[in-house]
Amino acid sequence: MPKPKKRGSNHQRGAGGQPRNVQPFSDEDASIETMSHCSGFSDPASFTEDGPEVDEEATQEDLEYKLKGFIDLTLDKSAKTRQAALESLKSAFSSKILYEFIMERRMTLTDSIERCIKKGKSDEQCAAAGLACLLCVQMGSGIESEEIFKTLGPVLKKIVCDGTASIQARQACATCLGICCFIVTDDITELYSTMECLENIFTKAYQRDRDTNGVSSTHNTVLHVNALLAWTLLLTICPMNEVKKKIEMHLHKLPSLLSCDDLNMRIAAGETLALLFELARETDADFFYEDMDLLTEKLRALATDGNKHRAKVDKRKQRSVFRDVLRAVEERDFPTEMVKFGPERMYIDCWVKKQTYETFKEILGSGMQYHLQSNDFLRSVFELGPPVMLDAATLKTMKISRFERHLYNSAAFKARTKARSKCRDKRADVGEFF
Repeated sequence: MPKPKKRGSNHQRGAGGQPRNVQPFSDEDASIETMSHCSGFSDPASFTEDGPEVDEEATQEDLEYKLKGFIDLTLDKSAKTRQAALESLKSAFSSKILYEFIMERRMTLTDSIERCIKKGKSDEQCAAAGLACLLCVQMGSGIESEEIFKTLGPVLKKIVCDGTASIQARQACATCLGICCFIVTDDITELYSTMECLENIFTKAYQRDRDTNGVSSTHNTVLHVNALLAWTLLLTICPMNEVKKKIEMHLHKLPSLLSCDDLNMRIAAGETLALLFELARETDADFFYEDMDLLTEKLRALATDGNKHRAKVDKRKQRSVFRDVLRAVEERDFPTEMVKFGPERMYIDCWVKKQTYETFKEILGSGMQYHLQSNDFLRSVFELGPPVMLDAATLKTMKISRFERHLYNSAAFKARTKARSKCRDKRADVGEFF
């Protein structure tokens, strides 16, 4: 007699459900599903491409169904699956406003994030900290966000101060701690406590390398940079009397970090100095800094740095930043920048606004413009007023078709290539030397 086919054969898997003793989501399957579900979340423009009209309600239901699945996967036994689910949720939260969906599940999300930060490895902790930032950005400043921060704040502080934790996890938690505190904290005591926690981290950079003229770079530098930037963000919302204390405490010590081997530390220290000078002059129009000549000399050297042992890209970036920092310190000037989002424009005209914008841009990525248009909290931070409501007809007239975009990009590319070719052609410069 012929042998009966096994129950777990390939013929029965397609029609008969899962075979026995097999996990429904392996690591590879979870990562593949995550990639396929969230490939469009990373770019808000993917939701508005030209094409046939779709049922928005059905699309929203489909999105929420997928997000529910990702929330469930944050509790999976596989670390790889949990991390993929966290990254997928981050992509969705950064590219769409999901306030009502999150409101119904904020406790579940908070518990999942707390568990991943406490028990996960480095990459999972970083993903969970990033999701915590986006969760607070979505919820805005309110009682619900305060409850989230009350749960996650102590956990974040513990990781930041834990010398045995990975540097990547500590720097992600330091950034998350600063951003979440900035969003939700009305309690001045909690604000000061968080700033003290961050100060204990970045002030260790002051204590390094007193035997030479420079500050040597260590593996902790990235942590010190993130802690300094998070602390600077919180300083922008402090009362003026506290700002004066912090300026007196740090203004004479920060210039030592300008000699650090790490480019990011030099830039973070320079921009923090510019912001401190801006705040100091707001509190006291006659503010006087004793070592101004020495400081401007340092800043001018960095703004014109030509050391051959540094990469050209790093030198260009450093010179660009420190030219602005030198103008801020020496001439009280700030180069105004304009940010376009939809039909609106926002002008960044001071270091406080620049610091805040750069921080949120770092965590929202390509979704920054979308959130500036639609997120009530961010619009209140940048004093943009309520979201601008445009009807379908107006949006249609403003929208450029894919073909028109292609023509415009092609023309711009040709013009740019022609201009660069002319500049690179040595024959164009022959006549100038005679």
